[in-house]
Amino acid sequence: MSLHLDARQRAMLQEMGVTVWASAEAPVPAVSPVADKVRGQRAAAGPAAPPAPVAAADTRTEPAPRPVRERAAPPGTAAAAVPPAPQGGSAAPALILHAAKALYPMADPAQTPAELGAGWLVVAESLSPTEPLAGEAGRLLDNMLRAMRLHRHPRVYLAALERPQPGSTAQAIEIAPALNDMVTTLRPAMVLVLGHVAARAALARTEPLGRLRAELHQLAGCPAIVTYDPAFLLRAQGNKAAAWADLCRALALVHAAAARA
Repeated sequence: MSLHLDARQRAMLQEMGVTVWASAEAPVPAVSPVADKVRGQRAAAGPAAPPAPVAAADTRTEPAPRPVRERAAPPGTAAAAVPPAPQGGSAAPALILHAAKALYPMADPAQTPAELGAGWLVVAESLSPTEPLAGEAGRLLDNMLRAMRLHRHPRVYLAALERPQPGSTAQAIEIAPALNDMVTTLRPAMVLVLGHVAARAALARTEPLGRLRAELHQLAGCPAIVTYDPAFLLRAQGNKAAAWADLCRALALVHAAAARA
């Protein structure tokens, strides 16, 4: 069976993916009189002139540039070396250690729970060492200590660390030896080290804060716990639960020591 399809129908079938095969014995179309007359005129005019030769494309390629060899430095001179990239984290900042300041000097010693021990020392970087409980970070620190009932203890001290300000006459010192002397004088039951800056300065160590939090440290023979500082907790509220767990661990250690005494 033969199909007589026009061009439009064939195009539609091709778009649909249907292949239409042409008949092998397709009839030869008849030559019209006009086409026959045109062929006769071309034959009388003679053969057509050959087309102008097309210039061959230049397939030559430019030679590859020769590699330039580095010329050795003349004898007696040193080649400039690229300084190696610094390894590890940034260097610890220069700090000033302020004298220990009692945070709750008006607390009645007679009302201090015995399980809170002989005293506490808090080591932290502070933007306002003269008023450590001011500002948002100071209020958060106060709330943390009050949750531990340390506001009822007259011997809760803050050793504030401060970065030297422009024009200041205070000199930055090596914190660890000076802090050990302070701990030897005060003899607290526990030292709380708040924040990575304070931990690096107090312990003279460079490990990440998470690793330092997991250990029980010693400063001049007194136990020390590392946790997050209030300024960081204001930016990362999700770490408050972990900080509270660290504080509870410090309380448990002091309670156990007081029970053994």
